[in-house]
Amino acid sequence: TKLITMKKYLIVALLFLMTISTFSQQEEKTTYYLIRHAEKDRSDKTDKNPELTKKGKDRAKKWSKIFDELKIDAIYSTDYNRTLQTAAPTAKSKKMSVQKYHPTNIDMKAFIKKTKGKSVLIVGHSNTIPSFTNKLIGNGKYLNIDDTDNDNLYLVTIEGDLIEHVVIDVE
Repeated sequence: TKLITMKKYLIVALLFLMTISTFSQQEEKTTYYLIRHAEKDRSDKTDKNPELTKKGKDRAKKWSKIFDELKIDAIYSTDYNRTLQTAAPTAKSKKMSVQKYHPTNIDMKAFIKKTKGKSVLIVGHSNTIPSFTNKLIGNGKYLNIDDTDNDNLYLVTIEGDLIEHVVIDVE
């Protein structure tokens, strides 16, 4: 099934990153999983805070199944219905609360310090997830996500001075 294929790609990518980081200095490893919110309701063009569609809710559940296989220490989401609803199934299955952040007002140095050595899920938007990833890796490699693309996982691991990053299309 598609879910098994998605998990297989995710596991392969994670194993690759873990292998590389094994050869780096023996320091705490921090892992960031960054995703864009699932499909939102576009029926009302004036609604600035739409909820997820049925397809979006199903995708949020698929994300939860993927993250069930992984250690997650914290979940962050912007304060919008669509991002909070995307994070909710994972938070529920992990018995965790979702911490809200504002993508343009976040103190990245403080955030990185607070999350050092942890595995963190971050849910955002087509323009904030690439930007957040760029701030974590220290360069502007990633461009905004196409507005119809809801299935990419940005994976960043930091161990000492070694920063590895990859984008996985999980669909």
